[in-house]
Amino acid sequence: MNRDKIKRIHYLKLILISIVIAFCSSALAYSLKFLTEKCEEYIYHTAFTNASWMLVLLPTIGITSIYFLRKYVFKNRKNKGIAEIYKTVNLRKDHLPFFKIPSHYINGFLTVIFGGSTGIEVSTVVATATVGNVFYKNNFSSNVYKLEFICAGVCAGISILFGSPLVGWLFALEVIAKKVNKSLIISCTSAGLVSYLLLYFFPLPPIISLPIGDWNWYALPLMLLLSLFSGLLSAYFTLLVVHIKDFFNTIANNFVRVNSGALLVGIMLFAFPFLYGDSYHSLNELFRNPGHFSILLLLVLAIIKPLVSSLTLGAGGDGGVFAPSIVAGAYLGAAFAMICNEYFHTDLIVLNFALIGAAAMLSTSIFAPITTVFLICTMVPNGFNLVFPIFLSSIVAKVFTQKFVLPYNVYTYFTEKSRAS
Repeated sequence: MNRDKIKRIHYLKLILISIVIAFCSSALAYSLKFLTEKCEEYIYHTAFTNASWMLVLLPTIGITSIYFLRKYVFKNRKNKGIAEIYKTVNLRKDHLPFFKIPSHYINGFLTVIFGGSTGIEVSTVVATATVGNVFYKNNFSSNVYKLEFICAGVCAGISILFGSPLVGWLFALEVIAKKVNKSLIISCTSAGLVSYLLLYFFPLPPIISLPIGDWNWYALPLMLLLSLFSGLLSAYFTLLVVHIKDFFNTIANNFVRVNSGALLVGIMLFAFPFLYGDSYHSLNELFRNPGHFSILLLLVLAIIKPLVSSLTLGAGGDGGVFAPSIVAGAYLGAAFAMICNEYFHTDLIVLNFALIGAAAMLSTSIFAPITTVFLICTMVPNGFNLVFPIFLSSIVAKVFTQKFVLPYNVYTYFTEKSRAS
């Protein structure tokens, strides 16, 4: 058999197995997203309407449940976020064990539905990466395709979460693989096509239901100024995640560590219910009824959201910086536009600036500006009308934070640790 024919056989196997991985990962992501959204909405509205004091206790229920699951069901084996994927990719003999699929699925679900102020994105990423690793580990194809199978799973999972195969494709290559080659393109494209097919038959609504307005060039300098503030907020969030997690690790008593952190989260949720869970629900509330949000409230929410998210992770919740960065950045962007309109007599569109703030902060937090651009543009029905300022703001925020707020080596250290949390 000649060499070209062997290559074609390997590529065919890569395509077929990537398709199977994508179906499994898409089903996992779709079910987690659906169940989390429905349960989060039901529990939040039930508690907020009938007994708002329950908001104080709900995070304790969720995070304590996770603690006991980790101890007795998952045998004290810890989840370390996306850092686990990088380690697995770098060490061929190291694998993501199968327990990480149910562990991240269940723990991410429990964290968010009981108010833990983070999202299911990182839980989905690690769980779907494990799906790909399981296929590799069981010798379903050539032993050179470990990264390709992992990226196929991640591509499908992120595609479903954000309703865009392109976002999943870019995330897998920019964040997970951090490189591009022929086999990666084949595996991710195969997974992306499966996701596209599933989304065609089972479409998901955008995170923000309202369309954006047209933007004018005169607003671009203000958008870039906002991106600098968003970069500062992202650096603040990154430092919070690392230091709060390190502080909780110094608490020897597991009961005290878990419950003290969860109780602090609950108290903050009682004071600011908009911070419940992933907080995406609050963004639609903000843009439908902007009069319910004062400038001061939005600024407080932008500062408190990273703190509550860091406490959630420090106490033992499952999640990452994905959803908190989007939400906190959107709060900051909306507050910035309102300040300019009220005090400097501009006519800025609040939703546009909220998306700019979300993009700038997410780009800096996950160190992936290209993925960020397409992700944020898919959050609203006509988001690509804002693609140029979102792209520019994402780049400016990342470079500004990397070069001027935190030195490069410190920036890399903290971003890797925060993404692993």
